[in-house]
Amino acid sequence: MNNNKMRLMFFTLALFLGVIPAVFSFEKSKMDSLFSVIENNDKGMGSISIFHDGKEVYSKSYGYSNIENKISANSDTKYRVGSVSKTFTATIIMKLVEDNKLTLDTKLSKFYPQIINADDITIEDLLRHRSGIFNFTSAADYLEWHTIPLSKEQLLDKMVSYENSFKPNEKAEYSNSNYVLLTFVAEDVSHKTFSDLLNEYIIKPCGLKNTSIGSKINKTKNEADSYTKLGEWRLEKETDLSFVLGAGALISTPTDLNTFYNKLFEGKIVDQKSLELMKTIKDGFGIGLFQVPFYDLKGFGHTGGIDGFQANVFYFPEQKVSISLTSNAVDFPLNDILLGALSIYWNKEYKLPVFKKAVALKSEDLDKYLGVYSAPNFPIKLTISKEGNILKGQGTGQPAFALECFDVNKFKFDQAKLKIEFYPDENKMILKQGGAEFDLKRE
Repeated sequence: MNNNKMRLMFFTLALFLGVIPAVFSFEKSKMDSLFSVIENNDKGMGSISIFHDGKEVYSKSYGYSNIENKISANSDTKYRVGSVSKTFTATIIMKLVEDNKLTLDTKLSKFYPQIINADDITIEDLLRHRSGIFNFTSAADYLEWHTIPLSKEQLLDKMVSYENSFKPNEKAEYSNSNYVLLTFVAEDVSHKTFSDLLNEYIIKPCGLKNTSIGSKINKTKNEADSYTKLGEWRLEKETDLSFVLGAGALISTPTDLNTFYNKLFEGKIVDQKSLELMKTIKDGFGIGLFQVPFYDLKGFGHTGGIDGFQANVFYFPEQKVSISLTSNAVDFPLNDILLGALSIYWNKEYKLPVFKKAVALKSEDLDKYLGVYSAPNFPIKLTISKEGNILKGQGTGQPAFALECFDVNKFKFDQAKLKIEFYPDENKMILKQGGAEFDLKRE
């Protein structure tokens, strides 16, 4: 579930130009080295799986599933996969459409007339993020209640309390609310729980061994905890999954995710008509999928993020290749790791990342940077604080993140590809991210 835990972050699979050969073998030792570099430099923990033609050709786990007890991750370690859950939910909805329990034109008002504009919102609008319903995980107070169980009625009341972001079908804008409502609709028309539908339509037919609706993390069942780095790895709070549902409540492994995606694209779950609709992109969104380029290839998949967990899964239909990467601790962009793995797999030129040691600073050295920074063209205020000798940044309504010093007055947060240069005497900073540059003044 992309729950905006770090709204400064950008994760987009980059477009490269070039041609990838149809027949290839890859350098497994270099792939192993990539994850050794990440692990040895304490830049992340997780698991990866790559499938070709329906078979696993590479699998690797790195780091710990639980740091406190030094429990190493393995191929059966289960991770929260966040919004990757949406591909599963969309698949269930398409199966219900095929079973004539629902149509893509069915109005939301048939089930939940209290939702604003429900008379004009269709099931397809929800699937394609075109409903205009406000994303409840973007609420300013979300991090104050995300660990508390909410009933269906309480969550519906919250959705109704927010103003809609735009008129139905006017445009597309990501909203977890859409897929929570789709979960409710699926249960209503089938008279089954979402967990039962997941088992009936996906888990059992695909033979998935480590996929289910998550609950409180259970280390005895090889479920990973998640962490955020603030100087050192710190255990993250757990989002209560009772209200996340089909928007981001699944736990799984990279092998299971690849198995599901392969079965989906082989036409073994939904029929070809449904699959083509899912793959049809409109304003950046398909149905439970979006499209990514890599060199001359075209892949389909989804990303996810919840608490300290992140996940990516993509399938390249023409090459019959899928890649799944799950992580419970990220200090180097997961997107960069994914690009590295794909480059190695397809024998493209790629240099392993090199990590330089951070510049060591004393606590008193950080005082000149502290304060609240803002700008008219920057959507949030950025508070700079410290904890011991760690400089921290925190956007309005967002969790704090550690800033690493790499030069005089220069800091970075690699996970979000964010760089900041302070000008203490001028009470300002220059923030750079995603090709954009902002001049923020200290208030």
